[in-house]
Amino acid sequence: MDFKCLGCMVLFPIHILYYILKASVCLLQPSRRRTLTKEVVLITGGGRGIGRHLAQEFAKQGAKKVILWGRTEKCLKETCEDISQSGTECHYFLCDVANREEVYKQAKVVREKVGDVTILVNNAAVVHGKSLMDCDDDALLKSQHINTMGQFWTTKAFLPRMLELQHGHVVCINSILSQSPIPGAIDYCTSKASSLAFMESLTLGLLDCPGVGCTTVLPFHTNTEMFQGMRVRFPALFPPLKPETVAERTVDAVRTNTAYLYMPWTMHALVVLKSFMPQAALEEIHKFSGTYNCMNTFKGRT
Repeated sequence: MDFKCLGCMVLFPIHILYYILKASVCLLQPSRRRTLTKEVVLITGGGRGIGRHLAQEFAKQGAKKVILWGRTEKCLKETCEDISQSGTECHYFLCDVANREEVYKQAKVVREKVGDVTILVNNAAVVHGKSLMDCDDDALLKSQHINTMGQFWTTKAFLPRMLELQHGHVVCINSILSQSPIPGAIDYCTSKASSLAFMESLTLGLLDCPGVGCTTVLPFHTNTEMFQGMRVRFPALFPPLKPETVAERTVDAVRTNTAYLYMPWTMHALVVLKSFMPQAALEEIHKFSGTYNCMNTFKGRT
């Protein structure tokens, strides 16, 4: 072993300690929030649920333009009218993010009619709430195509221009279930785990790209139509998040260029515990909290 390699080995833990301390100091300091007045925001699944609240929050925080993508025109139109009445320019387009050709086609239409998208919010998702044996093959494929592959197509459609402009942000509304899966939602958990890996890789890949960043949001169960009927054993200890709270925190994370946002903050502890606890202990925690059968009463939107 030469002296150069030995020196690197000695300095490596020092570097790690330095960056941990630096990050800790930054957490204690008030974050600088960038203005959104020049931003053109596109939100997939923007007609309802968290997507609708995201559109409202971006408009409230001064976004120049808001663009909604989705598959249900009625919801898109209602949300678009609501945003327009608040004074923010808003447009909507019918687009199924699972359809690669449709994504690329509509992305071209957006650039021609509205302009360059500078903030892309990948929010569209579906959940079927069934076990592997009870879920039909087409439904399983649909979950992967919308929740995971849709991000590939939308990001490929809009990221190149962001890199050219050296200005942009890619946001993913993920889920804590990507790191702590539950039974009864195997399609959703799997697709969200893939989505998280996509965002982790993308975030690292953009480190050397000035002006372009990423934010991945990992919320706990959110009180929307999509997860209606999901129950945990102690709702007072683990209350569902309000979609407007998720939207507010997400927009703030974009403004502060935060890479990962866990909601609530206790989800950090869940991830840490899972990294070293034996499987038997994790199983008992799932049974005690009721998460192992929380989808038994699921009746949400698929």
